Amino acid sequence: MERTLIILKPDAVQRGLCGQIIDRFEKKGLQIAGIKFMHISPSLAAALYSPHKGKPFYEPLVRFMTSSPVIVLALEGKDAIAICRKMMGATFGSKAEPGTIRGDFGLSNSFNLIHGSDSPDNALREMGLFFSPEELIDWKPTMQPWVYDLTRGQAE
Repeated sequence: MERTLIILKPDAVQRGLCGQIIDRFEKKGLQIAGIKFMHISPSLAAALYSPHKGKPFYEPLVRFMTSSPVIVLALEGKDAIAICRKMMGATFGSKAEPGTIRGDFGLSNSFNLIHGSDSPDNALREMGLFFSPEELIDWKPTMQPWVYDLTRGQAE
């Protein structure tokens, strides 16, 4: 099983879309390992987006991410990173396919509703920014054998 960090950005919170977005992940079969409702500080936003420092969108992105509360999730499942990114859709809402989170709820190329880790290394780094090890819960949902074929001893 793999874990990934998801952030429901200020526009998702302000537009009241968080429940619908979280519902999509849960209906897909991903499980919540950690969740927080919080304000991101400027220093935390800077750390999160440090790989983009110096790019033209960096400063506006840090300002945007600190402008309103967010919901931060650690989601778990087989291939969780790739699955979440596919569910999120293309970065720009105007270009995202219908059926994706950004395609169904987004029009803006700046306000794109959701952040998701793009690799196992980044997921680990990003989760460490928002969650202590004690805040991430290891548990087995009773639905897991109905989400994954576990007959061979691992999720397929």
